[in-house]
Amino acid sequence: MLQKKILIVVESIDVDDSSGSKANMALIHNLQQSGFKLLVLHYTRKEIQLASIKCIAIKEEKFSANYLLSRIQRKIQHWFGVNLAKYLEPKFGFSFTFFNDVQSIKNALEEHKGFNPDLVLTLSKGASFRPHYAMLHYPNFHDQWMAYIHDPYPFHYYPEPYNWSEPGYTKKIEFFNELAKKCNWAAFPSELLKEWMTEKFSEFQGKAVIIPHQLIENQTPQEMPDFFDIEKFTVMHAGNLMKQRPPFHLIRAFQKFLENMPEAKKNAHLLLLGNASYHKKELEKVKKSIEAVIIRDYLDYKKTQALQKKVSVNVILESKAAVSPFLPGKFPHCIAAEKPILLLGPKKSESRRLLGEEYLYWSEIDNESKITQLLEDLYKSWLENKMNLQMKREDLKNYLSADHLKAEIEKILN
Repeated sequence: MLQKKILIVVESIDVDDSSGSKANMALIHNLQQSGFKLLVLHYTRKEIQLASIKCIAIKEEKFSANYLLSRIQRKIQHWFGVNLAKYLEPKFGFSFTFFNDVQSIKNALEEHKGFNPDLVLTLSKGASFRPHYAMLHYPNFHDQWMAYIHDPYPFHYYPEPYNWSEPGYTKKIEFFNELAKKCNWAAFPSELLKEWMTEKFSEFQGKAVIIPHQLIENQTPQEMPDFFDIEKFTVMHAGNLMKQRPPFHLIRAFQKFLENMPEAKKNAHLLLLGNASYHKKELEKVKKSIEAVIIRDYLDYKKTQALQKKVSVNVILESKAAVSPFLPGKFPHCIAAEKPILLLGPKKSESRRLLGEEYLYWSEIDNESKITQLLEDLYKSWLENKMNLQMKREDLKNYLSADHLKAEIEKILN
């Protein structure tokens, strides 16, 4: 049988620039593990090579009207403090930089169209979707095109409490209507996101494929940071603490747990690891007043993964909402860590759907009494036998694995 070829057009493969890039890299890695021949065109703006995978960094187009206009706009904002985006984006939907980046990606597609792929996969990060926009202009690839939709789009269609409509959102909706019509398959990391986006864009109906964020094992030994004590009961949240995901109910519940079990004060820590700029002032107060709460900025990807395997409990923190259709990028890392997950989020969420409605360590984000009780239960289990504080979910490991991914892709290609 001939080796199937996949052309991957991806915004970034730098694992340290965003959770989206980490998810992209895990997916690329597992596609390679599945035996597909890959060509990766990436717009990371730096040279990155991956073992056994041909990677080509897309060059930025620097001889175009959009490039010139984007630089003029940037200089006007820098010199005069005038942000032209709020006047231009409602009209065009996107920035000059966006259009120039799209042209850069189109140039790369033109250059490498001779690869003759069986599947073309577009991957993005954040709210960008530049590779997807570029692919609209390549009708000869549409029959092979799988558009990976990692989050709701545009922000206007985010669920509560993400209630922000960005400039030009009507143009962005038009873009996604076109995308939904022209792609052959739309891949979503979660069942709930598929339902959410199909409700907004009916053309996704019948095209949807579920490809969850992938689990890959990091085998490289890592030195543990000096703020971590392996002998202590450590509850860790790793990742951005956005405005809509405040940690303060968890912090107060942890305080209450320490009050209820004073012996834990000498051997229990709550570790918040990652960007928390929105909550900076309040967290500075927490730092000064609660010794057991450790707050640290970003740690590199491999060290964070290693830490997730060493702590006692990993936290997945979601927003207060009726539904959370997102599959957190760190969900596979937490499953790989084989430690209990303290899941704080809505009753209806993709994380809870996967863990199961009977999963013990779940609470709404603001139910402080229940979170306190769960922390006490976890601590008691840890005291009885630290080695027993494990969560082995072979069903989820398989669901997030290269084997499952291979089966899903082959189903499509055959």
